[in-house]
Amino acid sequence: MAMMQQSSTATGVGGEQENYRFALVSLTSLFFMWGFITCLNDILIPHLKAAFSLNYAEAMLIQFCFFGAYFLVSMPAGKLVRALGYQKGIVTGLLIAALGCALFYPAAALATYGLFLGALFVLASGITILQVAANPYVNALGSVETASSRLNLTQAFNALGTTVAPYFGAVLILSVAVEASETLTQAQAEAEVVKLPYLILASALGILALVFAKLDLPQIKEHCQSGEQGELVHNGKTSALQSVHLVLGAVGIFVYVGAEVSIGSFLVNFLAQDDIAGLSEASAASYITYYWGGAMVGRFIGSAVMQKVPAGTVLGFNALMAALLVALAMTSTGNVAMWAILAVGLFNSIMFPTIFSLALRDLGPHTSQGSGVLCLAIVGGAILPLLQGVLADNIGIQQAFFLPIICYLFIMFYGVKGSKL
Repeated sequence: MAMMQQSSTATGVGGEQENYRFALVSLTSLFFMWGFITCLNDILIPHLKAAFSLNYAEAMLIQFCFFGAYFLVSMPAGKLVRALGYQKGIVTGLLIAALGCALFYPAAALATYGLFLGALFVLASGITILQVAANPYVNALGSVETASSRLNLTQAFNALGTTVAPYFGAVLILSVAVEASETLTQAQAEAEVVKLPYLILASALGILALVFAKLDLPQIKEHCQSGEQGELVHNGKTSALQSVHLVLGAVGIFVYVGAEVSIGSFLVNFLAQDDIAGLSEASAASYITYYWGGAMVGRFIGSAVMQKVPAGTVLGFNALMAALLVALAMTSTGNVAMWAILAVGLFNSIMFPTIFSLALRDLGPHTSQGSGVLCLAIVGGAILPLLQGVLADNIGIQQAFFLPIICYLFIMFYGVKGSKL
């Protein structure tokens, strides 16, 4: 690709590479921030459930609003980013996410659950635009061969955000709840408690938007819009959807996010079973740190490994290992089953960014559209866990884990074969 070939020429290599490094360092803050916000939602759910006396189905509307934003906003976001460019797309996403965080204040003041859901949808819409803009931008800041490595490195900071957020959120929310409960009823305190953390997040996102608006970031000229959408032709294709590796990559993102969320959602109940670990819910919850922490460590390792080993090969290996570990957890008991399922997080680590980068390979001006398609596929995180829940009700939690195995087998196929089509 023209822009990437320039980075390997003798003329201007130093300045261009230095500019790319600066851009990548700047982008890590975005990946950290949306990982932080996404994980903070896990703390928000029980508070709103208590504040509004919700049943589990009503509380799960929070997840549906979040993933629904990916489904509804991803494709329009792709068009927006192609029209504005990556940098302005990032600024737009940050401003919308900041607005969503700010809307939590009136929602809490009015103690209206519908307003919380609306604020969450606006917040998730901003994060969706950030994903559509930032992921392909990182993918393009350097050579094709190291694209997966770069995206894994920046996604590792996303995982760092998901690791830090629960501690920050718990301390901040609990400290505010103590003060609020002195003058308010418990239900009111549960609603009021979200004001401060989300105002802080709104301010941080607003500052980031200002910073990114002022940064001098490199432009990826071959990804820029050069005419009407129907006139864009690259490698004989007028749409990203005409690329088989992109379509299969979207399926890969769908099943990966579905498998990851399914396993994470059932971990506490799985570890609480008498023949697995017999842990209380509180004790089992503390072990989830190993699952998500493994994903963070694995991304740093994967970023280094993929400097030497083809990304598709690493993806296929990790998917196979994840499938074997889930199968072991299904067919064993005690500590073996417990640590087998927790170790899946380590091999999950590189899957999302690697599938993403392989799917966007050589899309040229259709890259933003392709990114929108891939982000739309994140809706798998809402659909597959629900399906696994139905299976668990009928055949048991342990047996229902065969669904993630099917997902990992498809990802293995994509790494070995599908990404090359």
